Order: sequence, then structure tokens, then C-alpha cells
Amino acid sequence: MRETNDKGQGASPATISGEQYIKTIVDSTPNMMGYWGTDLRCRYANNAFSAWYGIPPEDVIGIRFQDLVSEQLFALNEPHIRAVLAGETQRFERTLKKADGSLGHIIGHYSPDFDSDGVVKGFSIQASEVTVLKEVEAKLKLAACVFESMPDGVLITDVQGTILSVNPGFIEITGYSAEDAVGQTPRILQSKQHDQAFYAAMWETIKTDGRWHGEIWNRRKDGELYLQRMTISMVPDESGEPVRYVSVFSDITTLWRKDEHIKHLAFHDALTDLPNRTLLMDRIDQKLLSAERDKTHFALMFLDLDGFKLVNDQLGHHVGDDLLKDVAGKLLTLVRRSDTVARVGGDEFIFIFNCPQEEGEIYDVANRIVSSINEPIMVHGKTFQIGVSIGISMYPADGDTAVELIRNADTAMYAAKSMGRNNIRFFSAHRHI
Repeated sequence: MRETNDKGQGASPATISGEQYIKTIVDSTPNMMGYWGTDLRCRYANNAFSAWYGIPPEDVIGIRFQDLVSEQLFALNEPHIRAVLAGETQRFERTLKKADGSLGHIIGHYSPDFDSDGVVKGFSIQASEVTVLKEVEAKLKLAACVFESMPDGVLITDVQGTILSVNPGFIEITGYSAEDAVGQTPRILQSKQHDQAFYAAMWETIKTDGRWHGEIWNRRKDGELYLQRMTISMVPDESGEPVRYVSVFSDITTLWRKDEHIKHLAFHDALTDLPNRTLLMDRIDQKLLSAERDKTHFALMFLDLDGFKLVNDQLGHHVGDDLLKDVAGKLLTLVRRSDTVARVGGDEFIFIFNCPQEEGEIYDVANRIVSSINEPIMVHGKTFQIGVSIGISMYPADGDTAVELIRNADTAMYAAKSMGRNNIRFFSAHRHI
């Protein structure tokens, strides 16, 4: 049977101990907790109030609410105060200035305290500082804004390679919607342009360095190939193990095409699109290396058009340019895969004839060139007939460098030209052509 205390000696030791525990807990909590009467004077405030406002605990008790906070803040809180005194629980967010001048963000709660008759006799305040959470939230919002607005594609996968998220840039570049991509793997983009060794090396770099950067061909949803510049980064957990992979990429197909076009222009004649002198010299050097290695030979024909200057001077360069394009087209029909035809001057071309069987075969090809160029050409509604003079040098008999072979073929061409139109001459060092 429990003993009772009816002698009016106050609270029991157990009650006092319990109250002390509660006060210890409340005073040690980082959240601001307090109680305010209907007169808006503080009845109780924990240590967090003192720390926030820089006021000793004993000075907080009895202070008026409007004296504790600024006039502007009181004006913001007054509607919530009126509402809680009317019996309505309040929740709101505020950015407040601390005693040290820094700003802090809180989530505040006002809870009404009712007497036995249901009349509000005061209200409790609890304010939780969420400054760090707000800063994290702001960073997350900023990251989300960047993720959504950046023109680059972003692809996030788990460690198994399953796509978890894509951004609008990914959708714009690949043509795959978020619904198409999420749950799939990046293999939906594979172009089949790279072998397994390429991907193995890429993932080995990611495993070793945590990141891979490079260019890769992929395929859009409609099947079109595109070149992307991509960075794949591993996102580790606290122990350094991967938990996510993030791929950021941009479509550089247009830039690549421009670059390839510039490279093409560097080695090709802008008018006829035939190899220019730079590419020709490289091709001859390659032929010299292979011919020396394989003990083979080749012929170099130097072509100069007969009668072209007259057409160009009388009818203008636009007619002359179209005539040269037509000549280039005719020469290309006579070129085998192992041969090369290049434009090296205004109306000068060089033909590399690879591995002829005998001198007679070279002469036959030269005659076909003469016959083809001699055929009437229709340009701008007018018919023209021009000729061609051809000089021929042979490797190794007539030189063992590109410069020597071109010079000797040029010498032979002038000898042919001196004999009239449509002539063919072989270079002969013994005859000093």
C-alpha cells in the first residue's frame, strides 16, 4: 500500500528530482524553448535563448517579447502571437540575426497553453535552428538548378550501371526521354564504333583514377551517330567505395566536322578537291618507302593542259575553274585505289601510277589520259576542246626522292609540250631531256 503525504510538506523528493531532470534536459537542448504569458512577458527560457540573443539567463525571465526582438521581427511575429493567444498552434520559418551578428535560420512553433476552463493562459515557444540544413538545401537547389539548366548532358548511374537520373541536356542530345533512359544502362547509346578493349581501358582508368575524360562515338535514339566529349566520375562513399557514377558530356559533332573540314582543306585543293602539293609529297614519300622495302617501282606523270590559258583569259576565271573541275573528274575515273592524282598548280596535275607492269602499260595509261582530256567539254553552255602534255619519270631509274622525280617529270613534260599538243615524253637522264 502506497504512502501518501497529507501534511502539506510540498513536493516529494521524487517529484523534485524529476523536475530537475526535465529542466536539465530542456536547458541542454540546442533548440530555443520558452514560455510566455498573455502579457507577453517571459516566464521561462532555456539556455539556448540566452546563447542566441547574448543575454544572461536571469535577464531573459520577465523580459517583454517586444524588448527581446527587434521592432521589425516583432511586427513579423505579431500575427502568430495573436493567433496562438486565440488558441491556434503556429508554425513558421524565420531568418534571425544572432548576438554575434551572423544570420541563422529557425523553424518556430507557438503552442497555446489552456487552463482548466479552456482559456489560453500563455504559450510555449520552440525554435529549432536549421541554418546548416538550409545551407545544404540551398546548395542542393543550386546543384539541381545547374543539373536542370546546363546544356551538357548528365547521366547518373548506380554501381551496377543502371541509369538513375538524366537531365534535359541528356534528352536534348540523345533524343531519349527520361522515361526511356531511367532503368536502362548506358549501353542504349553504344555506337559499335569502339571495341571492348576501348571500354576496358576506360573503366580501368576510372577504377584507378576515379575519373575518365575523352571522346567517344555514341548513337542517338533515331540512330544517328554523334561524337561526344565526356567525363565519367566515380562518386565514393566514406570508405572510398563507389556508390554512383556521373557522366557529363557535350555533343562536339559539329566541331569535329569543322575540324575535319579544316584538315581536309589543308591537304586538298579547294577548287577540285584533289590532293594538293602537301598531300602529294606525303604520298610520294610513302610510295618511296614501300617501293624501297618491297623492291617495286612506280611512275610519276606530270600533266599540263594545252590551250587552257586561252580559255581562262578570254572567258574568265569562272569558266576556267569549271573546266578544271571537269578535268579533275575525268582524271579521277582513271585512278585506281593505289594511284593518286593531285593538282599542283593552275592547270598542272600529277598522276602517281603504282607498280606498272612495264613501260608500255604506263604509255597506255598516258594515252587514255590524253584521249579523255581531248574529248569535248561542255561548260556554261559552250563546248571546249583542250589538250594535255605529259612528262613521265620512273622510280628508281629517274630519281629516288620526291623532289627529283617531280623535277624530272616536269622536265619531260616541257619536252613534250615543245613538240606541240597532246604529246607524251619519258624522262631519260642519258638523253638529258
